[in-house]
Amino acid sequence: MQLRDNIPTILYPGYWALFGGHIEPGETPEVAVQREILEEIGYNLPSTFTFFGFYPDEKVMRHVFHAPLEVEFNQLVLNEGWDMGLLTPEQIDKGVCYSENAQEERLLGPVHQRILQDFINS
Repeated sequence: MQLRDNIPTILYPGYWALFGGHIEPGETPEVAVQREILEEIGYNLPSTFTFFGFYPDEKVMRHVFHAPLEVEFNQLVLNEGWDMGLLTPEQIDKGVCYSENAQEERLLGPVHQRILQDFINS
């Protein structure tokens, strides 16, 4: 997960959230997720990435995908956000995770927590 920057004009500033971003004109959600993950953590998604669900709300439409991580975590490069981490199911249920960079616990974005809980329970 990504610890989002503390920029008050973005959704969930300073919260843990899923990586992602906007779909550019002419892109499909599948192309957009590949581009966004490469931009944000330098990871080329494997061809086996899979659609998980669609989570629309009044501000955004979230197309959620999952894929195996086929490199070591320390090979990822955080290019956007304040921190990144792998969360345990217990941290997800609690809705909070410690950030080394922030030197404190930070909340998970509520919609991101729900998506992860849905994934764990599926």
